[in-house]
Amino acid sequence: MMAGVTPPDEPAAEVAPGPPAVAAARVLVQALAALGVEDVVLAPGSRSAPLAYALAEAAQPDDARPPGAPALRLHVRVDERAAAFLALGLSRASAFASDAGPRPVAVVTTSGTAAANLHPAALEAHHAGIPLLLLTADRPHELRGTGANQTTDQVGLFGSATRLTVDVPAPVGLPDEPRDVRRLAVRAVTAATGARTGDPGPVHLNLAYRDPLVPGDDPWPAPSTVGLAHVHAARATGPAPAATGALPALAMRAERVEADVRPAPRRGGRSRGIATVVVAGDGAGPLAARVAEANGWPLLAEPSSGARGGPCAIGAYRLLLADDALGGRVRRAVVLGRPTLSRPVQRLLARDDVEVLVVAPRGADWPDAARNADEILVEVPARMRQGRMPGPVGWLEAWLEADARAARAIDDVLDHGPEAERGRRSRTGARVTGPVLARAVAAVSDPQDVLVVGSSNPVRDLDLVARWSSPPLVVANRGLAGIDGTIATATGIALGLPRRRVRAFVGDLTFLHDVGGLLRGPAEPAVDLQVVVANDDGGSIFMTLEHGEPAHADVFERVFGTPHGADLAALCAGYGVRHTRVVDVDGLLPALAAPGRGVSVVEVRVDRSGRRDQAARLAAAVARAARGA
Repeated sequence: MMAGVTPPDEPAAEVAPGPPAVAAARVLVQALAALGVEDVVLAPGSRSAPLAYALAEAAQPDDARPPGAPALRLHVRVDERAAAFLALGLSRASAFASDAGPRPVAVVTTSGTAAANLHPAALEAHHAGIPLLLLTADRPHELRGTGANQTTDQVGLFGSATRLTVDVPAPVGLPDEPRDVRRLAVRAVTAATGARTGDPGPVHLNLAYRDPLVPGDDPWPAPSTVGLAHVHAARATGPAPAATGALPALAMRAERVEADVRPAPRRGGRSRGIATVVVAGDGAGPLAARVAEANGWPLLAEPSSGARGGPCAIGAYRLLLADDALGGRVRRAVVLGRPTLSRPVQRLLARDDVEVLVVAPRGADWPDAARNADEILVEVPARMRQGRMPGPVGWLEAWLEADARAARAIDDVLDHGPEAERGRRSRTGARVTGPVLARAVAAVSDPQDVLVVGSSNPVRDLDLVARWSSPPLVVANRGLAGIDGTIATATGIALGLPRRRVRAFVGDLTFLHDVGGLLRGPAEPAVDLQVVVANDDGGSIFMTLEHGEPAHADVFERVFGTPHGADLAALCAGYGVRHTRVVDVDGLLPALAAPGRGVSVVEVRVDRSGRRDQAARLAAAVARAARGA
């Protein structure tokens, strides 16, 4: 050091007041709020108490919140699996509440099996690209591996499903621990939102805490930006870094597709282009419809694609694909979103004579279950967007004519089939089948409504019969297409979109699997949600698969049909939820049309005995209609 020169004062080390666990939890809550987290779901527990106290104080009204505590919305659920799916629903809803994309939502649990119960939602968030922050409390390192109560190995509990996993040591009150907590929060939120990778998903912070876990009279730490680095997002349409490294030519492929538009002979002054369809899977968005309309291509859109509707949408597409003059002539398929519903669509995408172009703007992966994609694009080529790739003359018109005839044929089977006729003969009213119920649900769903659809038959029935010029917002957990947490997901969506009418359409097994999602404590925000349950006393989806063939009838009911005989009305009464039962077609629309306030369940008794035969009659009727077109 030079004589006579006074060194500058070093900044004082930051130490948050209070017990280390309490102080670190408060700093983490401050940091998450500063980074855009608005909702946190908490399941009760002791080891997670530092976070529980901090969140309870942050959720207080403005005039009661302690100085230094941020404003957050807190949701408490006693079941950790329901809590995680509620968080997933809240995150999904945030994507439709603004143009900024989904916000990360945090879910907090204590240690042990509580943490493990987050796994189903973590997997759904991983495959669907939903930003979740999984905050699991844990014992400090000295208690791990000792047989301590509620202690297991939580590090890496969610495997490869997370975008980031950090085992956070128990805080001890060292200088600058708050800065390190803020830097950890920055990395967690950045990874969950996919800001740098384009690959959003769940993040796991395993947070060890030592006693004492309860706050005293110490104040909250003063809010600080030290450690809150500003992370600039990567280009929204760019590939993830991993994809760039693995496929260095990926960014050039859009140009290659534009240059590869084949010259076609002309007849009557119009181009005879390639017979192309747009396949819009889950999450495709309105872009899929715009591409189809710009080029005059048939649009084969799943209900949760965000593209089901408009002048190019083909409602009965999965049955019309079997027609040689329609599905047989397809030579190019442009895929947006993730198609998961239909075996005919997967067979189309697997054909050697079909060029498959997959548009996957984000993430390191892309949908190609048939392993047959020719091009993987990060954006729709300009030529497609501008409508300069028209199909053959009359191509779209042929599909639309066949679809109109197919719709009439489907209605005829549903309204005059054996199920309806038996009801009329017995004077008990026409019996409800799955497709009839789905048609009624579609009919009462307005463009401003939100429809949360369960897996198995409800979403497939809706896919066959929904005819919307302007569709509602349809949401489904198609990441893994499980029946887990559907009621909790719908509750989160209803909480996140309170100005829209939200309806869930599920099967009875899906309802029973998540009936705990109806549970809401008296201190929790009320929610308006109508749950429509297609109760066919078992798993009728299997009747339409190979397991439902007569050869397997001796084992079908017990291991696939799984009848349960549960009293849904009694279950609803136990949860304090309004219940209505519908047993015939005439009672459908009145029960569905006016949900009212609060949570209500409309149980519709559905006949599954003829499900397989009805599916065959529908396919045959549509085939005849297509030939007539």
